[in-house]
Amino acid sequence: MGMSPTSPARRLRLGLPRRVFSQVLLMQVAIAAGVAVLATGLFLAPLSHQLDDQAMHRALAIAQTTAEQPQIAADLQHTAPRPDGPVQREAERIRLATGAEYVVIMNHKGTRWSHTDPAQIGRHVSTDPQQALAGEEVMEIDEGTLGRSARGKVPLRDAQGHIIGAVSVGIAYDSVRARLISAIPGLLAYAGGALAVGALAAWLISRRVQRQTRDLAFSDISALLAEREAMLHGIREGVVALDRAGRVRLLNDEAQRLLGIGEEAVGRSPDEALGEGRTADVLAGRVTGTDLLTVRGHRVLVANRMPTEDGGAVATLRDRTELEQLGRELDSTRGLIDALRAQDHEHANRMHTLLGLLELEMYDDAVEFVGEVVGDHRATAEQVTEKIEDPLLAALLVGKATVAAERGVALWVSDRTRLPDRLVDPRGLVTVVGNLVDNALDAVAGTPHARVEVELRAEGRTAVLTVRDTGPGIPPAQRELVFTEGWSTKKPPAHGKRGIGLSLVRRLAERHGGSATVGEAEGGGAQFTVVLPEALAEPEPAPALTLSATAAAEEETR
Repeated sequence: MGMSPTSPARRLRLGLPRRVFSQVLLMQVAIAAGVAVLATGLFLAPLSHQLDDQAMHRALAIAQTTAEQPQIAADLQHTAPRPDGPVQREAERIRLATGAEYVVIMNHKGTRWSHTDPAQIGRHVSTDPQQALAGEEVMEIDEGTLGRSARGKVPLRDAQGHIIGAVSVGIAYDSVRARLISAIPGLLAYAGGALAVGALAAWLISRRVQRQTRDLAFSDISALLAEREAMLHGIREGVVALDRAGRVRLLNDEAQRLLGIGEEAVGRSPDEALGEGRTADVLAGRVTGTDLLTVRGHRVLVANRMPTEDGGAVATLRDRTELEQLGRELDSTRGLIDALRAQDHEHANRMHTLLGLLELEMYDDAVEFVGEVVGDHRATAEQVTEKIEDPLLAALLVGKATVAAERGVALWVSDRTRLPDRLVDPRGLVTVVGNLVDNALDAVAGTPHARVEVELRAEGRTAVLTVRDTGPGIPPAQRELVFTEGWSTKKPPAHGKRGIGLSLVRRLAERHGGSATVGEAEGGGAQFTVVLPEALAEPEPAPALTLSATAAAEEETR
């Protein structure tokens, strides 16, 4: 059955405060009041027992003092129980002097010799006196003819020490209760003060909670948290949140994928989680700016960092690897178009020259000119392929030589270049060589006697690449900065920012356990050196001669 809108449960829910401030204040005031009541109760309970104990000890002390008077024992033995007897007079004196409710003196049979009510004298006591008559001292709270009282009973002895009776002293229990009740207002005052202080503290805390939660209801906060989790883990951008101490406090799934880290990074600084580098510097805020480029592993990332009100920050990461690859493919295509354009321009010039020679009927000169042109191209291609056996690298350098010639730059392959066709990752080396040659061509473009020299050599399984240029060089203070993501002195291309090529060169070298450095070339200019250990495969062993082949060779020798 459904619940109607006017049901009691519905009305009760509507009556409760919804805001966090009100709920927290109400709960804290209730807790403070409960603690105050509990503390008061816990204090009153032992206080009641303590007052009862004090009353019983006081009654026992009065009884002991009374029993120690030898005259009372003598009068008990030699006089009859009378309202005007000496025992009654002494008992009343002691009662009035001590403020006790009663002082009863009895013989060994339990007959009263004294009592507050003279009519009770000569009668048997209302409570059992056997313990006191047996020599024990008794403390108790019990009911008697005078009502409820705190009692003390002791034996009464004669001069020889024989028990001849007992003394019973009572203190009104109502007086103990009155003392307890009189203490309650003071206790309640203290409890009220504690409650007031607690309520004030609860109000201050609630105000702080209200500011921090922006006066939202608990249900709203729960919904926001659920929405935040769904949003963070659903978006295709990496999100990294840091606290005011610079420690990672949140990582969504995409950030873990892009950075190559897991949940163990939460609670650690970016340097601890990622290691020192530009990515950690960007997340920690040591590098400022918008759309900062950084390389993490084989990924090119774009990072933005925004501070938060609590002193922390939120950084977003976008994967730009595919865009960067497309941009580089565009650059390669543009370079190929430049090379084809240069070849077309050169070919057109040569065709015009050849046409002029033929129109002038200088046929021998025309034949010689064609032979020189073909020979030059063949010599250039043969020079590269003789020194570099890998077809991808050889084709790259032949194409770069054409582009360099078009830009007025001489591209040379060093005589010391020797690279066998045993590359483990030829495409990776093509990326390294292409980036360094393009960087060198940009550096020397427009300078007199511009020249770029490429040297590739194998040292065992290690490939060593050196690219020298005759440009202005790189100052020593900037030789490490050139390998930093986003650093460039060149105009950005159409597809995005520069400053990634040399960084990728170093990352590729370090991924293979090598290095990428820059220094000064002989005669000025820059010299880039990349060392790639284990870039070459082991050479295949020469085939061994079989026994029959060896015998045939020996027979032929004879």
